[in-house]
Amino acid sequence: MTRQVDPRVALRGRDHEILGRCEHEVFGRDVREVPEGSEVAYLALGCFWGAEKLFWQLDGVTNTAVGYQGGFTPNPTYEEVCSGRTGHAETVRVVFDPARVSYAELLAAFFEDHDPTQGMRQGNDVGTQYRSAIYTTSDEQAAVAAEVRDRFQRALSQSGYGEITTEIAPAGDFYFAEEYHQQYLIKVPGGYCPLHATGVKCG
Repeated sequence: MTRQVDPRVALRGRDHEILGRCEHEVFGRDVREVPEGSEVAYLALGCFWGAEKLFWQLDGVTNTAVGYQGGFTPNPTYEEVCSGRTGHAETVRVVFDPARVSYAELLAAFFEDHDPTQGMRQGNDVGTQYRSAIYTTSDEQAAVAAEVRDRFQRALSQSGYGEITTEIAPAGDFYFAEEYHQQYLIKVPGGYCPLHATGVKCG
């Protein structure tokens, strides 16, 4: 589905979480944990398997998890999200230490490592769950997101790309994905999930 579902006909979901306690394969802490001094960013850039790996490799990131956000269905399953009837995007919850990596630097990595001009898709992955989105937790994050987007738009335009379609919106509920999706590319090293970088840098 390449059009956002009408919330009146979205799937009903459920009142319990899909994910139980889950230890991060890299950081050795529960994927829900936010270490003292860390902040949270929510970033959607297509298939969340490869996107999560991108962020756990960045210096200053202290935890990551994958899940579903930006839609209407509470506690959806992966199959429900892929149906296009929840409205959610596949999203990475990035926990970071702002003393080591800034929110703007995370957003530069976000924009540089996918094609934010593709609308409801990334490469061969087509559907509303693969859209580009930044879900912000504060007015400050929203302002930084708009500034970095505009800066990257100038760089993209100079390289012949079209308009950025990235959704920037206040963060609603984030629903943790099933355990087998968490750090998937460690569990399945040869798993398919390419990042669709344009080669353009934020500058």
